[in-house]
Parts: sequence; structure tokens; C-alpha cells
Amino acid sequence: MDAETMLDFANFSTLFVCMVLKFPQIFVLMQAKSTTGVSLKSLLLELIGFIVFITYQMYYNYPPPTYLEYPILIAQDVVLLLMILHYDGNLRQSLLYIAVFVGGWQLLTVQKWVIDLAMSLCTLISAGSKFAQLQCLWQAKDSGQVSALSWGMATYTCLARIFTTVMTTGDTQVLVRFIVMAILNGWVTGVVLYYRRKGIKRD
Repeated sequence: MDAETMLDFANFSTLFVCMVLKFPQIFVLMQAKSTTGVSLKSLLLELIGFIVFITYQMYYNYPPPTYLEYPILIAQDVVLLLMILHYDGNLRQSLLYIAVFVGGWQLLTVQKWVIDLAMSLCTLISAGSKFAQLQCLWQAKDSGQVSALSWGMATYTCLARIFTTVMTTGDTQVLVRFIVMAILNGWVTGVVLYYRRKGIKRD
């Protein structure tokens, strides 16, 4: 398999996985009607990271196949946000969150230095979202309604994006982000599976 074929496979497999990445988490919440173990803070930080990342990629005219999954991921995260707010009885707050995200999105491209600064902070923001989820799991000592499948698929997409970034843009900021995200997504997946097995043994 030559490099071009591997690149196409990585791009399209990432896009395909991301089309359904949040579905397991959405279905788990729908069935349980509970948000136990799911961190709202983590989801909000993840959304901010996604918005900054896709805006940066579009601003610098990077190849669309390297970021096409992000509108899909953002849409799925918005659905998850609405579900969490609904099950927690805070659905009215959704309008405030939407206004803040849309306004922030517009501000990112006002000046070049703004999007560059935002991108330099993007890895920290996205890492913060993973640590928020880990903190939620550690405090609850229960994986609750957290989907290990969704987190596992997120780990795969980050690994694939490490390869596509090396093969296309070579952007160091982007590459570092995906490496950090792959490690942290894998960590969350491992913690979810640990508490899942622990819960099974107790039963």
C-alpha cells in the first residue's frame, strides 16, 4: 500500500468514524435518561477546541479532507449538550451557550493574531476537556453513562490524524494537538473500561 492510498484511507476512515463517533454516547444517554459520569465541563471545552481547530484550518486554507469531520463532530456535540441540559433540568441555558459559541466563532477571524493565539491555546483547552472528564470519573468512581466506544473511536481518529498531518501540512501545532489528544482519549477510554469492569465484579 503506497503513501497516497494510506492517506486516502486515513482521511476517509476518520470521516466515517466521526460520522457516528458520538452515537454510542447519545444512545446511552437516551436509554438511561441520566448523565451520571458525563462531564458537562468536558463537553463545553471540547466544543470550544473543535470550533477553534476548524476555524484555524479553514483560515489557512488547509486541505478540506483533513478537517471535514469537525462540522459533524460539532453537530453531535451540540446534540449531546442539549441532552445533558435536558436531563439535568437546565435546557433554558442552551440559548446562552449557543449565543456565546456563535459570537466567539465570529471573533476568531477578526485578526490573524486572534486565530493564531486561539490555536496555540487549543491544545490546552482540548486537554482540559479530557481532564475534566477524568476528574468526573474519578470523583464518581463509576463510568456511569460514559461510552467507552465513543472514546475509543476518538482515540483512533486522533491517531489517524497524526498520520495525515505528517503527510500533508506538517503543522507542528496541529501535530502536537493530535498526539496529546490521542494519549488523553486513550486514557479516558482505559478509565471508563476499568470502572466498567469494577462495577461488573461488584454485581
